[in-house]
Amino acid sequence: MRQVAISCSAMRGGTSKGLVFLADDLPDDRATRDAVLLAAMGSPDEREIDGMGGSHPLTSKVAVVSPSARDDADVEYLFLQVWPDRAEVSDGQNCGNMLAAVGPFAIEQGLVPAADPLTPVRIWMRNTQTLATASVQTPGGLVRYDGSARIDGVPGTHAPIPIEFADVAGSSCGALLPTGSVSDVIEGTRVTCIDNGMPVVCIAAADLGLTGQESPAELEADAELTRRVEAIRLAAGPLMNLGDVTDKTVPKMSLLSPPAHGGAISTRTFIPHRVHEAIGVFGAVSVATACMLPGSVATTVLRGVNAPEPAAVLARGDDPPEPPDGSADIEVEHPTGFFTVTLAVEVSAGTITVSRSALLRTARLLMRGEVMVPSAAWSQGASR
Repeated sequence: MRQVAISCSAMRGGTSKGLVFLADDLPDDRATRDAVLLAAMGSPDEREIDGMGGSHPLTSKVAVVSPSARDDADVEYLFLQVWPDRAEVSDGQNCGNMLAAVGPFAIEQGLVPAADPLTPVRIWMRNTQTLATASVQTPGGLVRYDGSARIDGVPGTHAPIPIEFADVAGSSCGALLPTGSVSDVIEGTRVTCIDNGMPVVCIAAADLGLTGQESPAELEADAELTRRVEAIRLAAGPLMNLGDVTDKTVPKMSLLSPPAHGGAISTRTFIPHRVHEAIGVFGAVSVATACMLPGSVATTVLRGVNAPEPAAVLARGDDPPEPPDGSADIEVEHPTGFFTVTLAVEVSAGTITVSRSALLRTARLLMRGEVMVPSAAWSQGASR
């Protein structure tokens, strides 16, 4: 069997891992490209034993990077989710974790010239048609991966990559609150449907008979729970302007409970059928935004039912210093730690405006070279 070599880099971005390609190195035809990526990752096979995938959606991801012709962007980023258990490649969502790898990759590949000591990389996110700016440490013109920044879900410390988002509210659903309401009742359960970079349905864990501190494995093993969560998700899809979501990866379903470790709120997130070992970047941004909205499910849950006013919802501890720009740091707890989101939300005369969304991630180049893909993938793509 003849194999074809394709240049790529294996990278960790945030709490995810995958392959990063230059767009020019992949087939232009979508069906062929998808067949090639499935073969590269070893899908469909739950172990992905015959490819580079990691047998879990969080480690079976692909980032496709290209130069941008836009005046406001340096590069463009297309995120593709390769599913381990079925022959499907999805572009229906963004991934803020793999986004953290895009800046370093773009500099390593010469798409963005490195400055000294810091290089801002403006990234157009094609999935959601929105802009992000990642600040990458480049002392002496070289990408730095070691450093003192720590993110929960990743061992050790690494160089910090602050990421600022521009106008991601409603990027998938058309509005921050796609149903037009901060609170709805779907399938008999009170929810908040929100999209600040990722469509998310927020549900109080207690309303599903849970404490919210269950492990991902315990939640996945509860057949009645997963059935109920999926029923709510399917009903929420059309209400969130997402249409029939039966075969889609959105919306995510986030079960909220009072914090157990000093944060603002605790989460368990279906993505949508497996339960995240942490929480996705944009999922965390959407949940944190819900914490700022009076009347949302989140505000009835965080720090108990007697929630503070939105302006008081800050990071660990009761009285952390307010950031100089008036934004708030909200620490979202997840199964393996915390995720800190910096937000500025204004609520005035019934109008909600998100003026700032930012967060901190890290990334690391794990390997670069060529992934070997069986030549049959090209004919499989042509037949799809």
